[in-house]
Amino acid sequence: MPKKLLTVLLAAFLLSGCVSISKADTSPTAPLFVTSTLPPTNTPRASMTPPPPTSASTLSITAAPNCKDKAVLIQDVTIADGTNVPRGSKFVKTWQLQNTGTCPWTGYAIAFVSGDRMSSPDTAPVPQTLAGKTVDVSVDLTAPSIDGTYTGFFELRNANGQPLPIGIEKNFWVKITVGTVTIPATLPPGTPVSGGTPGVAPTGPLSCKYVLSSSYPREIANLINSARAQAGLPALAIDSQLAAAAQGHSSDMACFSLLSHSGSNGSTPYARVSAAGYTGKYRQEIIYAGGYPQDAFDWWMNDQIHKDAILDPSATEVGVGYAYVSDSAYGGYFTVEFGAR
Repeated sequence: MPKKLLTVLLAAFLLSGCVSISKADTSPTAPLFVTSTLPPTNTPRASMTPPPPTSASTLSITAAPNCKDKAVLIQDVTIADGTNVPRGSKFVKTWQLQNTGTCPWTGYAIAFVSGDRMSSPDTAPVPQTLAGKTVDVSVDLTAPSIDGTYTGFFELRNANGQPLPIGIEKNFWVKITVGTVTIPATLPPGTPVSGGTPGVAPTGPLSCKYVLSSSYPREIANLINSARAQAGLPALAIDSQLAAAAQGHSSDMACFSLLSHSGSNGSTPYARVSAAGYTGKYRQEIIYAGGYPQDAFDWWMNDQIHKDAILDPSATEVGVGYAYVSDSAYGGYFTVEFGAR
């Protein structure tokens, strides 16, 4: 073969090889389309749907160290004391309580403790309630089938099952009548009276005459403010509306010969204070029967619950009432109402 031809063939072979190598370097090793095995173009995001709202009753609230448990009964929301309920009928009793302590109520309950059960469950849950807030608590009941007056007593318990006082009471209650039962008339809550002269209860027992004192309410107020001063607390101002509610309840207790925070018509302290026109924040009521102002004050100060009411730093006002009926069970009856503006 001629030398020139051999050189041309060798050049052609080398050129063919270079082209082949070039194609191998520039061709993609994978197809240019996306298959189902490749990750999606957009990375999935977290769901944008908001979670359902969390119920207040399921919120986890931790009580502060050394917080205090306190409560008061504000009012009967349903079935006022003395309500006539048909024989054997079902009804719901609802109370409104206020958390006047510093501990949040989580896992609390009301429990039947004594009296007429009226098919009450052993316990009923209390919705979670923050300090300073009110809450409605209810229980399903059934009226007895026999005519009469029935009372069931309940208490408030914390998450550990320990009972809490309601103001200065150990419990609260439901009172109903079934069938035909005679309920005596009563003094209107907050009946205003003047001091120092005999008074007549206009709608109380027949010929109920009670004696007032122009000095006893002032003595009680002075003793309370003296104790507060010793504890480094400000004095309480005398409020005429709180005084009217206190006097009305003292007169009611004296005329009906009873010693109770529940009036003869089933009224609560809160209801009586409201009826007297008081618009401040109601705090508590304390009562005593028999003896003199110093006797009442000494007894209160020797009982922790009553002492706490007297030395409550959140109270700013007070009203005091006193009435005496010679043939009543205790003679004289004291009432003190505490409030705040």
